[in-house]
Amino acid sequence: MKPVCLVIGAGAGIGGNVGKRFAAEGYHTVLCRRSDEQGLQQLVADIEATGGSASGYLLNAIEEGSIEDRVTAIEEEIGPIEVVVYNLGAQIGDRPLEETSYKAFEMGWQLATFGLFRTAKAVCPKMEERGKGVILVTSATSAMRGNAGQHSHAAAMGGRRMLCQSLNAQFASRGIHVAHILIDGAVDAPDTLGKMLGAEQFQKLRDQRGGEHDGLMLPQQMAETYFHVAHQHRSAWTHELDLRAFTDLAWWNH
Repeated sequence: MKPVCLVIGAGAGIGGNVGKRFAAEGYHTVLCRRSDEQGLQQLVADIEATGGSASGYLLNAIEEGSIEDRVTAIEEEIGPIEVVVYNLGAQIGDRPLEETSYKAFEMGWQLATFGLFRTAKAVCPKMEERGKGVILVTSATSAMRGNAGQHSHAAAMGGRRMLCQSLNAQFASRGIHVAHILIDGAVDAPDTLGKMLGAEQFQKLRDQRGGEHDGLMLPQQMAETYFHVAHQHRSAWTHELDLRAFTDLAWWNH
């Protein structure tokens, strides 16, 4: 039975590439995303075409019981979940306070914080029973610094970071490695940054900073870091790190 890597938020960027990286090393990768069944199954097909093992499911993380039911089904039908990659974004775009509705603010918290809490509630008891497990949590600059227009995102990501710290405080000594991975820069991902900017602006950014310029973070390279952190020796675990392109100023220098 293969170990399982569960990716919640498996788009064409970070999540999908992390899933591919783990599958290349013998994991059965379970890819979950909210929409785009065709894109999801293409990711599965890409993994299988290179000899890997994967399955894909549409998952609305806000829906009650969705995460919990999927975890139960994976454990019963596929195998033990050894690694969880919680990669759900919660960005609603820059909005001043007066244009941030209660619903929009709550959505950020649902995706960034409550969804991670529910995931941990579902997998941590199983991991603790086995004495091992890894939870890799993708985060953002807003976890460290709140900017104008980021009321929902900053509050949600700040909560995500503190939740990671609390999970570490309880479960690290029980063999569960929780890592908060801060993405402090623009990622070359068409279904996240590309959708936010629009096709024309995204291509312009790629022309100016992407490709051989290495000014956009490449998901396939970021996946190497995720895989490395997941396999660190427990005497030297990383609990928080940040990633950015070499040309980017760090969040604390802005």
